[in-house]
Formats: sequence, C-alpha cells, structure tokens
Amino acid sequence: MNEVPASMPEQYDDQQRCGFVALVGAPNAGKSTLLNQLVGTKVSIVSPKVQTTRSRVRGIVMAEEAQIVFIDTPGIFQPKRRLDRAMVKAAWGGADDADLIVLVIDAQQGVNDDVRLIIENLKKQKRKAILLLNKIDKVRDKEKLLHLSGELFGEEIFTDVFMISAKKGSGTQDFINFLAAKMPNGPWMFPEDDVSDMPLRLLAAEITREKLYYQLQQELPYSATVETELWEERKDGSVKLEQTIFVEREGQKAIILGKSGKRIKMLGTDARKDLEAIFERRVHLYLFVKVRENWGDDPNRLAIWGLDHNA
Repeated sequence: MNEVPASMPEQYDDQQRCGFVALVGAPNAGKSTLLNQLVGTKVSIVSPKVQTTRSRVRGIVMAEEAQIVFIDTPGIFQPKRRLDRAMVKAAWGGADDADLIVLVIDAQQGVNDDVRLIIENLKKQKRKAILLLNKIDKVRDKEKLLHLSGELFGEEIFTDVFMISAKKGSGTQDFINFLAAKMPNGPWMFPEDDVSDMPLRLLAAEITREKLYYQLQQELPYSATVETELWEERKDGSVKLEQTIFVEREGQKAIILGKSGKRIKMLGTDARKDLEAIFERRVHLYLFVKVRENWGDDPNRLAIWGLDHNA
C-alpha cells in the first residue's frame, strides 16, 4: 500500500483497461466484507455494528489487463446527525464518480426502507446499476432468491444480477471477470501491486476501531472514533504507533479502559496482531483514551475521513 497514489503514466499499454466500480447499499449489506474478499486482504473494516464504514474506501483488483478500482461507500440510510449526513453524501459522491454502480443487497433482508431509498435515488439520477444479492449462503429457500431477483428487476434500473456469498467467496470470481470485461480502455491509475489508496495511518486507526466494536459491541456507542497521532519508523524495520480513542463521555472512557486497564490491553493486543499481519512487520502499538464531546460535529475530525462538515 502506498501513502500517495501513483500518478497516471504518460504512455501505457493500449491493452490496459481501468475503471471505478462503486459498491452501494444499506448498512450491513456486506459491502466491506465483499471488498476485502475481492481484494484478498483487509482494506475496509467490518463489525456487527451498522454504519461501520464512514468514508469512501478504495480497493484495487487486477484481472489480467484490467484494473478495477472498487469504492466501498458508507451504508445509505436516512441521516439524522451531521456525521450521518456527511457519510450519506460521501456514499452518493462515490456513486457519482464511478463507471459502474453495484447495489449490494442482503438476500436475507430483501428490500427494506433503506434499499427502497437507494433505488428511488438511482431512478431520479437515471443511473443503471448491477444487482448483487449477497449472503445467499444464509438463504435456504432458493425460490426466495429468484423471487427477490425478479421483483428487483421490475424496477428497470438493473442491467445484470449476481448471487454471491462475500463471506465464503462463492461467486466472486465470476463477478470480477464480468467487471473486468466492462472496464474502459485506459492506463492503470495505481501500481499493479497496490491493493488500496487508503493512507496507512487511517487504515491503522480503522483496524483498531474494528477491534473496539467487536470487543465492546453494545457497551460502546457507535460514535467512538480512533486517530493515529504518531507513526514512527524504527531502524529495525518495525513501526511505533500511538493512537487515541475519542469518546463523548467519561463513562465511555471507563468502559474502554476496563478494570485495571485490562480491556484496553486486550484491545491493543488484538489490533496489533491484525496490523502486523497486514503491514508484514512488527508493530509497537500504544493506545490512549480521551473524552471529546460532540466530536462528530468537529470539521477537523470529519476531514480526516474526507467527509464534508457542511453536508
């Protein structure tokens, strides 16, 4: 992974193809799991909490001469807070910038209010999309899948349909091959061994936030956030990271620290293991917890994820 995306080459192989594919959907449709499966490594965090993805995450997949740049967008829903509005705006911005749009739907849940909202917005924009029914491994009645597919095709905005299990990887290779053939001719936007353009500081913070959600789940509100405040390269090839977990109340800080600091030590151990696996190097991780009220209304905090404070 590079901190800075490569610039477009002046000359390129005329067989090269490159394009952007936006993954949109309701919260918890499985977009981040899908992106990680397609890329082959973790570039977008996953947790049981809804609306885990907060900004546009780009994952890069090579399929022979085609470079597919996937944009994992925040789940689209009816926003209530400033942070919610900024996330939804980022999601639609990702769709606007894409050559192809893929609507990911949880096959178990089917069409809910959030899915209906996305479909209606696509109609207003006169945009076509590819329908991707995810989590089919959890649907025993295959007739239900056919019925859902037929119902959605009746909306007349879908060009193709794929039925996959992002978690198990079934159906994903056919999906990649299909998209590769659809990519427009043009130079690759990134080096072929890159898997994401996400800055490493942000990815490291996101990995810790994922562990935070998994360990605490219902104990911790969705509004907690993590920032990497120090990235120090060491002579032995390892890296020292200092991260701050921001919460909105003192009581939340106590939950994260745990009795005698046991909870935060466990959190740090889990995050460090993932970071070392992803970065393929030793990581020295130091975690701190601070209270920052209403951080979701802070323009500087939103800017870290590329979110618009004025959304």
